Amino acid sequence: MFPPSIIIDDTTLRDGEQSAGVAFNLDEKIEIATCLDALGVPELEIGIPAMGDVEREDIRAIASLGLKANLLVWSRMRADDLDLCRDLGVTMVDISIPLSDQQIQRKLGKSRAWVLESIEYHVKLAADLGLGVTVGGEDSSRADEDFVLCAAETAQDAGAQRFRFADTLGVMEPFGVFARIGALRRAIDIDIEMHAHDDLGLATANTLAAVRGGATHVNTTVNGLGERAGNAALEEVAVGLHKLYGQRTGIDLTGFPELSAQVARASGRAVGWHKSVVGEGVFTHEAGIHVDGLLKDPANYQALDPQDVGRQHTLVLGKHSGAQGVMAAYARLGRTRARTEADELLPRIRAFVTRIKRAPFPVELVALYRELGRRQTVPAPQYDRAA
Repeated sequence: MFPPSIIIDDTTLRDGEQSAGVAFNLDEKIEIATCLDALGVPELEIGIPAMGDVEREDIRAIASLGLKANLLVWSRMRADDLDLCRDLGVTMVDISIPLSDQQIQRKLGKSRAWVLESIEYHVKLAADLGLGVTVGGEDSSRADEDFVLCAAETAQDAGAQRFRFADTLGVMEPFGVFARIGALRRAIDIDIEMHAHDDLGLATANTLAAVRGGATHVNTTVNGLGERAGNAALEEVAVGLHKLYGQRTGIDLTGFPELSAQVARASGRAVGWHKSVVGEGVFTHEAGIHVDGLLKDPANYQALDPQDVGRQHTLVLGKHSGAQGVMAAYARLGRTRARTEADELLPRIRAFVTRIKRAPFPVELVALYRELGRRQTVPAPQYDRAA
């Protein structure tokens, strides 16, 4: 059972920037925030006020842009941190506190009772500042399930609008997420947000499972940027919600290539060739059977129409190409080749890519054909039959 709408809260400018070695300047932050907003991403988490004066000025600058998106900041559950969140132009704050015994005892040196008291006090304090409140349950995935429910109920009773279930170390799997979020949904009436990390490669799957369990909000980052292995990727979650569940997020999926490139440049983190949705290779085809099938009907090997995400298919020649792929490649150059010629060119193309480790450029395809033509026109050697 799905909520009536799923809200994506993108945290590229907060958790994404926490990726080791990543530091956005103000121009880059504005560019990313503006692009996210233009694509229709409904919520943006844009910084940590306690980081200092420069961070707060950056937050104010983004807030002054007049974006349509709801803007949030992140804070520790401390009165001095919350005081720094006032007058920034944002509408909501995520106040985070550990919920696992591991972090409560070994990080904070506190007790469960202290955590509950802290939630009640700081939610009311944030509300007094005129901010909407999300209570972020850090390390919820390793916390006692009953205590997480108790913390969420305490947040609700204190006046919080949302509870964030954080798989801080990325240790959950989809079935467990579905069960945990379902239990939360039955216990509280306020919104539930899923915050997933990708340490086991399951952030997107866990995020989608949370939606199936009743989450109303999900955290993402562009390209899956974030701490350690990163967060659930915006492009994967948005496409997954649309393609798998028929859930509209209001986000223009065709803008993902430009947005992905922006974040890659600003972060200095290149997008992997195999990265889903935005990677160079995701709509690139070489194998003969696949290319032949695509040329006959794209639906033969197309689960996601590349045009839906601002992309197109790319056919390349390589070791596993077939004759149809060769003929198509030369046709794109305006040079029709017969099947017999394609069959003769295949071994040469395969030898080329094995040696050079890439597909041949157009000029090299022309050269390969000319070389084939020269070999075919060389007269066969004559032998004296009487010898």
